[in-house]
Amino acid sequence: MEIMADRVVLIHYTLKDDKGAVIDSSIGGEPLAYIQGHGNLVAGLEKALEGKQQGDVAAVSVAPAEGYGIRDEKLIQRIPKRALQGSGELKKGMQFQARTEDGMRLFTVTAVVGDMVTLDGNHPLADQTLNFDVQIVSVRDATGEELEHGHVHGAGGHHH
Repeated sequence: MEIMADRVVLIHYTLKDDKGAVIDSSIGGEPLAYIQGHGNLVAGLEKALEGKQQGDVAAVSVAPAEGYGIRDEKLIQRIPKRALQGSGELKKGMQFQARTEDGMRLFTVTAVVGDMVTLDGNHPLADQTLNFDVQIVSVRDATGEELEHGHVHGAGGHHH
């Protein structure tokens, strides 16, 4: 069965940066389950897997524009510590979710100087080419309930 819209796909993957350092991998754990065509993966990887079959392996290089985006300096802001009251002691590397004009976004604390905190709303992998090694474990039709909920149920997926 080939990968196409509304099919549940289970993949094992290893993600590396351009220097070959492993950023993330499912090897040794559960395969990643997703529904093709629902934006569950970065766009470039989802496009590259379209039409592939169970058992196929693929090496996919995804440019930043189809991965986690191009760095946007407007997403870096300095705010007073008091705006993050209730967050405990603020440290570099901490992350917060905040509502923006574009919906929910993850911000990372990149600096704490005096009473000011610098937050970066860019994805940590923005501007990076993503190099995936993918093995397609299985492909099946999604159930009506999975399509309605927008995620996979059962093995490798979501449990209610």
